[in-house]
Amino acid sequence: MTMLDELQNAAETLGLSRYVRHIFLCADQTEAKCCAKEAGLESWEFLKRRLKELNLVGPRPLVYRTKANCLRVCVRGPIAVVYPGAVWYHSCSPDVLEEIIQRHLIKGEIVEQYLIARARVV
Repeated sequence: MTMLDELQNAAETLGLSRYVRHIFLCADQTEAKCCAKEAGLESWEFLKRRLKELNLVGPRPLVYRTKANCLRVCVRGPIAVVYPGAVWYHSCSPDVLEEIIQRHLIKGEIVEQYLIARARVV
């Protein structure tokens, strides 16, 4: 099996071509600066559980999730960024993540109340 075959097999197994959105969450930091490490991990566990409960992951995935060690916005964390659009959010507690899941990940609406920044289309 070639390297390209291995990569294509991995992509197929993960369903990478079917994802509509990708959320990165700053959690389990080496140096907890934006929030307590426990708060980041609590948010990460909530995100994983809710995406599964809502059938947004699995055989017909819509949302890909990634735990990031640090997203370099070291205030008002946990911090999340959603693609496409590079939409950055602060204060991502489980309650805030629920709103981001319902409004942004499912409906495509930006949650302005927690918005830090978003990509500017030129």
